[in-house]
Amino acid sequence: MKVGIDKIGFFTSNYYLDMTDLANARGEDPNKYLIGIGQQQQAVIPPTQDVVTMAANAAEKILTESDKHDIDMVIFGTETGVDNSKSAAIYVQSLLGISSRARSFEIKQACYGGTAGVQMAADHIAMHPESKVLVLAADIARYGIGTPGEVTQGGGAIAMLLSANPSILALDNQNTFHSENIMDFWRPFYKREAIVDGHYSTNIYIDFFDQTFKDYCQKYHRNLNDFAAIAYHLPFTKMGLKALRTVISDDIHSQQLLKEFDASKRYNAMVGNLYTGSLYLSLLSLLANSTDLKAGDRIGLFSYGSGAQGEFYSGTISDGMRADKMADEFEAVIADRVRLSVSEYEKMYADGLPTTGGDVTFDSANDSSRFIVLGRQADQLVYKDQKG
Repeated sequence: MKVGIDKIGFFTSNYYLDMTDLANARGEDPNKYLIGIGQQQQAVIPPTQDVVTMAANAAEKILTESDKHDIDMVIFGTETGVDNSKSAAIYVQSLLGISSRARSFEIKQACYGGTAGVQMAADHIAMHPESKVLVLAADIARYGIGTPGEVTQGGGAIAMLLSANPSILALDNQNTFHSENIMDFWRPFYKREAIVDGHYSTNIYIDFFDQTFKDYCQKYHRNLNDFAAIAYHLPFTKMGLKALRTVISDDIHSQQLLKEFDASKRYNAMVGNLYTGSLYLSLLSLLANSTDLKAGDRIGLFSYGSGAQGEFYSGTISDGMRADKMADEFEAVIADRVRLSVSEYEKMYADGLPTTGGDVTFDSANDSSRFIVLGRQADQLVYKDQKG
């Protein structure tokens, strides 16, 4: 029995910042951001959106009423949780009307949480073939105005429905892992922004890729030629390219892998950093934009979460994969985005729920998304389904 990803949905806000505008405002050469980092635009998340609403908006695009009835597990990978106790998954389950018989919980390990959810979902379906599992990966990347990490901010959500006989990607059930207690990135309770040692984190990321890829090849008797493409966790697109360059050479197959990497980075360069959703936005971009991939091709996937956890695993493209459909759905999300000036972005960045508590009501007039955050009342988040 094959188990894997049957559907993929994506959502981000309808606001973005152009990296050339940011570079000019910060006194930098735009090519430092456009080429050196590999980013063109980044999503800017308004206060009326958080990881719950973005995940619900992403999932709503792919789930049928039958899916909602059949789902018996909802797993939410995020490091931007909305509560220190209650999971974001419970909110999404309620907003979408998913069966109350489903288990719902949240996973945290920096940018690795979504992958942990995928693997847990696959194991569950292997034991219960009739099951469907909704895996959500949503985050808002924040480093602070004027910081070195500002260019690698962003946000959004990926929703994946996993099932038996998947239409998009069948997982091989072949994985290798590497974990160490490393302080390359962390987010203290008292800060909305992450603390990161950028150069150190990049080096650790590459080390973890090299280790897990080498272990995978040894364990399963594979080599680089067994992969038609490799998708990477992409907090910024140049990071994945640096890792890929450690295993390729000048041969024809390596050139093909570089071509597929270009397809895999296109959407990330337009949205920015999704943290735990970044690998799966890259996978979506790869499948939607590649002109050469076909059913049966094996895809490698490298997941990394700072702190640190790395995993390399693989899957094969299913017969039902529709590249044109996925491309159309992505384009529909970003088609009407509003380009913010740097000052508008800075103001929106500063808005949000006060960490000191208190009642808040947001102006939702400019957010036409189905699910929004109205604010906070009596220490409870208030969500709204604008279709209802």
